[in-house]
Amino acid sequence: MNSDLSDAIAASWSIPLWATLSLLLTAIVYWRGWRVARLTRPAELPPWRAWCFFAGLAAIWLAIASPLDVLGNWLLLAHMVQHLVLMSVAPPLLLLGAPTVPLLRGLPRSWMRDGMGPLFSSRTLHAIARFLTHPATGWIAMNVAYLGWHVPAAYELALRSPGWHEVEHACFLVTSLLFWWTVLQPWPSRARWSRWAAVPYLVISDLANTALSASLAFSNRVLYPTYATAPRIFQLSAMQDQAAAGAFMWVVGSAIYLVPAISITLSLLERRKSRHALVAIGGAPASGKIRAGAQPFDLLRAPVFGSLLRARYGRQSLQAISLLAMCIVIAHGFVGHPMAAMNLAGVLPWNIVRALGVLALLFVGNLFCMACPFTLPRELGRRLGWARLRWPQWLRMKWIGVALMLAFFFGYERFALWNSPARTAWLLIAYIGAAFLVDTFFRGASFCKYVCPIGQFNFVGSLISPTTLKVRSAATCDTCATRDCIRGNPQQRGCELELYLPEKRSNADCTLCMDCVKACPHDNIGILPRSMTQDVLSSEPTSSLGRLSRRTDVAAAALVLVVAGFANAAAMVGPGVSFLAAAGRRVPWLATSAGSFAGVVAGMLLTAGVVWLVSQSVRSGDPRGEAFCRGALALVPLGMGMWAAHLLFHLLMGVPGLLPLVQQAGQDFGLRWTSAPQWNTGGSVLLQGNGLLQLQLLFLDGGLLLSLYLAWRTVEGTRVVRRLLAAAPLALFTATLYAIGFWLLLQPMQMRGMMMGGM
Repeated sequence: MNSDLSDAIAASWSIPLWATLSLLLTAIVYWRGWRVARLTRPAELPPWRAWCFFAGLAAIWLAIASPLDVLGNWLLLAHMVQHLVLMSVAPPLLLLGAPTVPLLRGLPRSWMRDGMGPLFSSRTLHAIARFLTHPATGWIAMNVAYLGWHVPAAYELALRSPGWHEVEHACFLVTSLLFWWTVLQPWPSRARWSRWAAVPYLVISDLANTALSASLAFSNRVLYPTYATAPRIFQLSAMQDQAAAGAFMWVVGSAIYLVPAISITLSLLERRKSRHALVAIGGAPASGKIRAGAQPFDLLRAPVFGSLLRARYGRQSLQAISLLAMCIVIAHGFVGHPMAAMNLAGVLPWNIVRALGVLALLFVGNLFCMACPFTLPRELGRRLGWARLRWPQWLRMKWIGVALMLAFFFGYERFALWNSPARTAWLLIAYIGAAFLVDTFFRGASFCKYVCPIGQFNFVGSLISPTTLKVRSAATCDTCATRDCIRGNPQQRGCELELYLPEKRSNADCTLCMDCVKACPHDNIGILPRSMTQDVLSSEPTSSLGRLSRRTDVAAAALVLVVAGFANAAAMVGPGVSFLAAAGRRVPWLATSAGSFAGVVAGMLLTAGVVWLVSQSVRSGDPRGEAFCRGALALVPLGMGMWAAHLLFHLLMGVPGLLPLVQQAGQDFGLRWTSAPQWNTGGSVLLQGNGLLQLQLLFLDGGLLLSLYLAWRTVEGTRVVRRLLAAAPLALFTATLYAIGFWLLLQPMQMRGMMMGGM
């Protein structure tokens, strides 16, 4: 940026006289009323509310007086920043200041007694106030104003006419105040709807924001003619400016809507948990009676699926089906078509099963381990009666599994397993052999608990699953003398992983084997909903791993999961491939297997070091090791969001080719009655619009928000500013990873294992 442009921007500050005086007068009235009202209402009007209100006024003034107002005539991005401040920054800050009482108490008494007193007693005014503060009014008004003023004709009118520009800003500010009134419910107002309604209220608004943002980010023409002819600054073309504005509205706008939605959901879940705990110890909730017989949703009581899981041989049936499918995949890997996209071994494990496993973790739980085909052959080993050894005490850590996770992800890329059906088949055979050997001689499901890299990935990912296997009634367990859930009985063995259900407070190490469910004589175990942050935030020991905040091996597994999610996606985009190729040319040793693996290890150590450093800024009273573990676990939602976003691409692009793939397998196995495969590019239709990208960003955005929330919760204290400063380094690192993931999703991806060619 040259000096002339810098001087021009610096000189573009303006002080709108009437607006500035109005804001100053409002600040004086509020300050006067806040001081008076605080004498009798100190709990409702703490100092931070006053600071929020003044910050809201300052945000309005900066939006209309700073260079943003002038730059908005040249850059759409600057105009979008200005609109966001007026709609999503200033209004929430003003309402957090609980302005109603301070503003009224700040006015002269004579005005209130003689002038405004009769007005406030008017039924008409009360009816108008009820209408304006109704949630439907605020939602409709804000979204109509937001979308309406961004219609090209209305937008151009506001750019050409200063008067209409001020009307536009007033519409944004006023309608947004009505919108955020429902979300924040400033004291002393009362909610008109259930607090749960605020969640869809915000999420649906985010969909409107996403639609407008996507139309700007992916349009193939300049939507607002003024910017096509405006002088270009900052080396941004009109199309680049429009794409940047759309991306800014998409990312920042979604965060502004989804952060409160998640916060409200978590607070309501915590409140519900507290009520249940109160009832469990013989108390009663303050809100009233609990409906008799009310029970949370139990997946094991769901029709069909629940009956299958609870059946004595339900899990074995699922394992048998998956084992049969895996045997077919192995056979096709050896005798089928050598091209990965035309071979079951090149498509099913990498594009379908992986994606479904990750999505199951996010929506249900560890379903892959429940139906794992690798553990069924080991039952033969158990039948031999040789499993008498205990896993060595010094190996009862996750480090073997972590090392194998790292080797697995490295080998996937280094040896292009996704492109070699035969290598994939050998890998599956080796997996079966390892599970058979370990569990033939060692009891206690040692392979699953300490060795299996897929299991360690699923255990870490399931920490944020929305369901968990737990007892339905603690009182029933207190009266149980047999403890069959862990000890077993003549008809059914107990939990091999030694998870005692009444003390089980985490999804870690749980394979959803259902042995405890079938062994329990009281039918007292279910798959029940729980908070997705419970495992990461809990300070209580689990029945298997103790306190997760003290397990550096679990933290290391979490970091491998997170880094591998971003690295795997980076290796599929052009810039990532070019970077790796350039590194290999400059340092030939890095192109070797040993050199590239050393680079992977160095990258992991660097990431662990960064997480260690940023976690030490947290002043929560935890030892340094615990702060590191909590920081690593806080990144798990973002890592899982990246995995889900990336693998969703493979899943949606690969599913349309499953029918011809099965037909091809039939031809390769000599089944002459199968028809010839008809390969096509039908799946590419999904890439013509923005639907796939929006779904991907939904997962990534959700991961970001949950990780930021966990970063905030890792810091203790009552002073908001100190907590923000303490959580800032970890939050900044999380945001940096998110930005990398966002950029990766915008890049063209390799079509691995799909008959659609490169993009």
